[in-house]
Amino acid sequence: MISTVLVANRGEIACRVFRTCRELGIATVAVYSDADADALHVREADAAVRLPGAASSETYLRGDLIVAAALAAGADAVHPGYGFLSENAGFARAVTEAGLRWIGPPPEAIEAMASKTRAKELLGIAPLDPAAVTAAELPVLVKAAAGGGGRGMRVVRELAALEGELKAASAEAESAFGDGEVFVEPYVEDGRHVEVQVLADAHGTVWALGTRDCSLQRRHQKVIEESPAPGLPAALAEELYGASVAAAKAVGYVGAGTVEFLVADGRAHFLEMNTRLQVEHPVTEAVHGVDLVALQLAVAEGRTLPPEPPAARGHAVEARLYAEDPAAGWAPQTGRLHAFAVPGASAPPVASALSSPPFPSAAPGVRVDTGYASGDTVPVHYDAMLAKVVAHAPTRAEAVRKLAGALERAVIHGPATNRDLLVASLRHEEFQDEDRLDTGFYDRNLDALTRPAEGGGAYAAVAAALAAAHRDSGRFGGGWRNVRSQDEIRTYEDGTENGTEVRYRPARGGGFEVLAPEGVRVVSAAADRVRLDVAGVVRDFEVAAYGDGTVHVGRHRLTLRPRFTDPREQTLPGSLLAPMPGTVVRLADGLAVGDRVEAGQPLLWLEAMKMEHRVTAPASGTLTALHAAPGRQVEVGALLAVVQTEDVQAEDQEEDTV
Repeated sequence: MISTVLVANRGEIACRVFRTCRELGIATVAVYSDADADALHVREADAAVRLPGAASSETYLRGDLIVAAALAAGADAVHPGYGFLSENAGFARAVTEAGLRWIGPPPEAIEAMASKTRAKELLGIAPLDPAAVTAAELPVLVKAAAGGGGRGMRVVRELAALEGELKAASAEAESAFGDGEVFVEPYVEDGRHVEVQVLADAHGTVWALGTRDCSLQRRHQKVIEESPAPGLPAALAEELYGASVAAAKAVGYVGAGTVEFLVADGRAHFLEMNTRLQVEHPVTEAVHGVDLVALQLAVAEGRTLPPEPPAARGHAVEARLYAEDPAAGWAPQTGRLHAFAVPGASAPPVASALSSPPFPSAAPGVRVDTGYASGDTVPVHYDAMLAKVVAHAPTRAEAVRKLAGALERAVIHGPATNRDLLVASLRHEEFQDEDRLDTGFYDRNLDALTRPAEGGGAYAAVAAALAAAHRDSGRFGGGWRNVRSQDEIRTYEDGTENGTEVRYRPARGGGFEVLAPEGVRVVSAAADRVRLDVAGVVRDFEVAAYGDGTVHVGRHRLTLRPRFTDPREQTLPGSLLAPMPGTVVRLADGLAVGDRVEAGQPLLWLEAMKMEHRVTAPASGTLTALHAAPGRQVEVGALLAVVQTEDVQAEDQEEDTV
């Protein structure tokens, strides 16, 4: 029997595994980088071992350090989580050679399937030769042979761009997975991403635990997943089950894994087999009433699965909540998470032994898997996902409605998130129509989904009322003189192009009169709640303000715009500023001061939160300054380069001749 488990990962992943271990009476060990010293997964573990450094390459990807940590902490087993080292056969061997139990598939199975190129060869599918790709074969997909999560992946639509995208994908894959191998395959436009959860024991039993649809993706990373895959013909589902079980048996698979397909025109195209538990596994757990981590542990102890998996019940939908700004190219966000809670959320029950069915079904409801709590800081070094929010209900429509409502009511005070996008996606007519699901959803709908919410004037008025209430020690409006004074003006950044301006003035008898936006009247204001009358409809708003300038009105995040510009923040025309904190990973080939550049031309690449972000020239002109260098860490707003346009150069020349 396993007594102590070290989880070779961080954040939500480690917290998820720890939860099951606690229920089963198994002690837990965390590993942590310097950036994660106070992280939730460290606080939740029974013991923790430091991995010096911050970057993944020197901490969480160092298998030798993790094996040493397991031995030092007295662990007898290692769970790889579902990222970083979970698909590394060398790490699996190092764990077993150290006398530790490996909670995952055999290294030989990992080698056969973890490399997407070798997996395709095993199934008789040959990738394209990059040197022989023709224009007629476009578009194609450049893809990392190792890892996942959309990193090291590029869609190529122009033949001239193929060489550069191969290089970019390889560099990103090397940084993310320590393996720069990439390959090229045909790119199927707007198909459905469907996958099958498999679970196998060491005695020849292989389960196919239903299907999942993961079609809503951004940058090839999944955003919303659900089980079972809606509207999938029964015959096609059975075909996917058969192919998945056959693939697992072909490599002697043991443990949990996922076989992924792209479904288009009624046909299934094999993508890959992930030899690990997936981020989206909770929807399978909810529908089949199982705990997949507990099953992984049971299989690792040599126990036998029942002949058949438990039947599906109801429908489950999961949304990945990210600290990112979808309207700004999905730019990751960092900072303090002041408050974080999802009303009605709970963890599923866990059983301690295999039976039939092996684990009791959780009552339909809402579940949150997260690596953060109120007061934690979202760092720049790792993935930007804050949590997974899962809803389970008897029908798809009920589950979707429940999830949208839970996200809408969640308290998320801190960095900008994709919460509004998730709510709008779940309520979009295309998503609700199961016959219209495909991977092109965000390509078609992102602009509409990221438009600022209506009623922004009311939210800004609430923020201004809170400021007035605080200024007057909690008594709204008191302290104003009964003589007319200059109107007060506050402007809030709220996602609209120019922000929203609130103009108000003192009123006789206390309080104040809102002049703009029109039709708004403040009924009352307290330290955390404002009552507003908007065109005759009265609503209460929960509101909170923080020292970083953010104000949260319900689920809406606003930032007070300073009345006066700080001279230190002024920049030269054509300045290229870092859109996010991160590390400069490379510059464009041969880039040097004095070069002529074109608007939109890639100049450098930043790595932030495990993703590479291309930074382009803001305008056509001459590169007159270059402050970025590979390996340099930059904060948001840091000056990276200056591109002087021809009109600015002409103005400078005129001034010189005056």
